[in-house]
Amino acid sequence: MPPAPGTREAAKAERRQQLLDSAKGLFARNGFRSVRLSDIGQGAGVSGPAVYRHFESKEAVLSELLVGISEYLHDGGTRIIGEGAPPRETLTALVDFHADFALSEPDLIRIQDRDLHALPEAERRSVRRLQRQYVTAWARVVRDVHPELDEDAATVRVHALFGMVNSTPHLSRRLPAEVVETQLRTAARAALGLG
Repeated sequence: MPPAPGTREAAKAERRQQLLDSAKGLFARNGFRSVRLSDIGQGAGVSGPAVYRHFESKEAVLSELLVGISEYLHDGGTRIIGEGAPPRETLTALVDFHADFALSEPDLIRIQDRDLHALPEAERRSVRRLQRQYVTAWARVVRDVHPELDEDAATVRVHALFGMVNSTPHLSRRLPAEVVETQLRTAARAALGLG
């Protein structure tokens, strides 16, 4: 449960989120190695030393971003599958969920692509474990829709879909958002035989 508005805890949570947002933009633009904690603080309107009230290191900021988005995707996929809709509806909902992520969080995709190796080993393993579980869950639904596919073929299709959808950050700055969104959803559904 989030802290009550107007409380010290709420202010602290808001500042922490501002720091994460600042870091996300800076890491995406400049790369993890080129950003200092003082840069993150400046982007959130606080001094560099004030960042330490919220994060023990720059690696801790990166960990929260990448582990956090991996948990979000895993949990969202689990929720959609758990709703028990027919397989085609479930797969369509998964496609839309992942497309929404890619369209709304291009910076996190850039950071993951470029800076995952900078995570401490334990957090990197956690991200990889969550990603494997997410892919496996998707592959099961793909097989429910396409029973002619074996597990390996379904997994390859899921990875191919993610590659296509996660390329969005490279398109979204050059093309109108409506074009990217419409074409991304259409292509993603078609890639999985949904439309």
